[in-house]
Amino acid sequence: MTKSSPQTTLRLLMPQWQGGNNAPYHFGAQLLDWLAPPASGPVETVAVSPPDGRQLQIEDGIVGRSELLAQLRAAEACIARHQPERIAVLGGDCLVDLAPFAYLNERYEGELAVLWIDAHPDIMTPRDFSHAHAMVLGNLLGEGDSDFTSAVRRPLRPSHVMYAGLNETLEVETAMIARLGLRHAGPRELASDSRPVLQWLNEIGVKHVAIHFDLDVLDASRFRSLLFANPEAPPNAFDGIAQGSMTIEQVTRLIGDVAQVADVVGIGITEHLPWDALAMKAMLARMPLLGTPITNEA
Repeated sequence: MTKSSPQTTLRLLMPQWQGGNNAPYHFGAQLLDWLAPPASGPVETVAVSPPDGRQLQIEDGIVGRSELLAQLRAAEACIARHQPERIAVLGGDCLVDLAPFAYLNERYEGELAVLWIDAHPDIMTPRDFSHAHAMVLGNLLGEGDSDFTSAVRRPLRPSHVMYAGLNETLEVETAMIARLGLRHAGPRELASDSRPVLQWLNEIGVKHVAIHFDLDVLDASRFRSLLFANPEAPPNAFDGIAQGSMTIEQVTRLIGDVAQVADVVGIGITEHLPWDALAMKAMLARMPLLGTPITNEA
């Protein structure tokens, strides 16, 4: 296994929130950047307009389409400045992995394996859903909106993609997974060991791997910085939506096992929603001497 070179590992901070139409992703990515160990190579921050309370518009079936395409091009420009061998992405919603993974598959001449650690398959199209973060893997496979797939000059080979931690899927998702023949292993299969994923890597014989890690694959009762742990959400807000059930230890073991047998050239950490930190941030902004204090009107 080849060791990472600090000179060729790009860290990309992309606090994109428009793909999930969820403003807290912006701060969640910034906090991830603060929490992560110091970068030993180049660092780029993709320019993302911060949330300002405005409502994003639906354009050609996609919420915030124009902004997302501009951010996609900005991410491509950041990557092009360095031409890295490896990329670590801190997001933001899941769409942040589109430009980096497309670049890596092209760099490694279509011989990139992608492990998609996620509770959801992310292969929707604008016909099915309006949030682009649910379309990103489909785009990487050459499916979906043509302006997003144009960033993927060499689509992923379906045989080189595997889901880890995937829970129940919608009918349209199930049909596409079957049509493309995408491999998958659920939380139960990966609870005690990583064999399904390691067997897949051995079968396809690919040396380079990119890993998408959507934090919502985790059990929200044990890790609270997730969409499904939103303390302000109504009791039935997430009925009918698949939720993760893996633990941090299980995911860390899985990624570590993969790194023992393959060269991890990309990793994206996405969808961090630190509700307590967000509440504290908002509270501090209303404190005397710190922000705009609460005033008592006579």
